[in-house]
Amino acid sequence: MTALIAPLAALFSGLLFGIGLMVSGMANPAKVLGFLDIAGRWDPSLAFVMVGAIAVGSLAFFVARRRDRSYLGLPMQLPASTTITPKLILGSAVFGIGWGLAGFCPGPALVALGAGYPMGIGFVVAMAAGMGVFEVVERATASRQRA
Repeated sequence: MTALIAPLAALFSGLLFGIGLMVSGMANPAKVLGFLDIAGRWDPSLAFVMVGAIAVGSLAFFVARRRDRSYLGLPMQLPASTTITPKLILGSAVFGIGWGLAGFCPGPALVALGAGYPMGIGFVVAMAAGMGVFEVVERATASRQRA
């Protein structure tokens, strides 16, 4: 039964997330760039979206930390490390720069891809290429460290 319910739950969650991104304006690069332009014509409306997302996410993590298994009976997989590393800071900076330049982050970019927006297509292709380069570099680094 869980073999059927888990993919349906994932599908429903993804659809709900995508609809939320569309309704909130997070999948609209112009709206996102307006939010990030604090020195120009700043649009603070996405701050409410982010505060709501942080509240929901915090509640979910609060509940998840007290459970060994998900509501579907699957093992909970939460991050084990809380260490702030240079790699984490660099990754956050690259994420922020990409978000500021393109007006997309991965979730809204996938929504834009699904909607057929050309900018979404370009962003997702570039994102996938960047992920591929990261994997190649990580594997090369790991193999050098083992040798």
